Amino acid sequence: MKKLLLTGAFKYSLEQLSDLEHLGYEIVFVQDERKALNIDVSDIDAVVCNSLFLYNDIKDFKNLRTIQLTSAGLDRVPLDYINEKGIQLFNARGVYSIPMAEWAILKILEIYKKSRIFYKNQEQHKWEKQRELFELSDKTAVIIGYGSVGDEIAKRLKAFGVDVIGVGRRVVESENLSKYVLIDALEDTLINADIVILTLPLTDETRKIFNRDKINIIKNNAVLINVSRGGVIDEVALIESLKDGKFLGVALDVFEEEPLLDSPLWDFENVVITPHNSFVSEKVSERLFQLMISNIKKSSLI
Repeated sequence: MKKLLLTGAFKYSLEQLSDLEHLGYEIVFVQDERKALNIDVSDIDAVVCNSLFLYNDIKDFKNLRTIQLTSAGLDRVPLDYINEKGIQLFNARGVYSIPMAEWAILKILEIYKKSRIFYKNQEQHKWEKQRELFELSDKTAVIIGYGSVGDEIAKRLKAFGVDVIGVGRRVVESENLSKYVLIDALEDTLINADIVILTLPLTDETRKIFNRDKINIIKNNAVLINVSRGGVIDEVALIESLKDGKFLGVALDVFEEEPLLDSPLWDFENVVITPHNSFVSEKVSERLFQLMISNIKKSSLI
């Protein structure tokens, strides 16, 4: 019987485990994937995991044919080896797109409507109007890395009357976009951006793509949102620009090093920080499991 290794990256119900067994697999479960496993993995056929291969050598999985990731990003697996060995790799594309899009819209509106000030004033029972608030209507948003998350964000921004421009490495068509450009035109596009949203994967090419030069190009009162990976931003350059008064507001859900510990980013009044939490909702678990079942079933037939 084929063996399926599951990790604590996903919380399975007894019913879900039974559904996976009915696909013809013997289930092997390890709770903590973030350490070296003390079991023989040479006969494992399929794996559902997140960061397992950051802590375990994939070459020990000599019979591995299928990997299902619980994350949308591919930066935690050895892609070259996977491609070389013809291992089927599935990610969680689309599973987290809706809550991440809602988080992005929330943070833009919080910045534009100065919610932080009102919350502080409420704590102090302080009645103070704010006269410099912004509308989303007629603003220009640039979404860099236009995939499933980007499209869900664009759909919602379009409803607010925002001019949405997508940027990526391959040609994309979407009714939610006013315009789409290839990454080579990024700098020219950033010049007119009121809102910059990062939804691109972390690769060797995208690491610190949002650097000092890109930051200098955009408007001083622009809004920056990052829901992708922290490594796509040069955090040192970002911190320096914030000290110089750049940005109306910045909302970050991801960071170069997580958890975020001793960082100046915590202390800026115009920076909103959440702990890599934008993907969470009450619907993602069932959405991910249905995708998991579909992909594992598909791989079993090949």
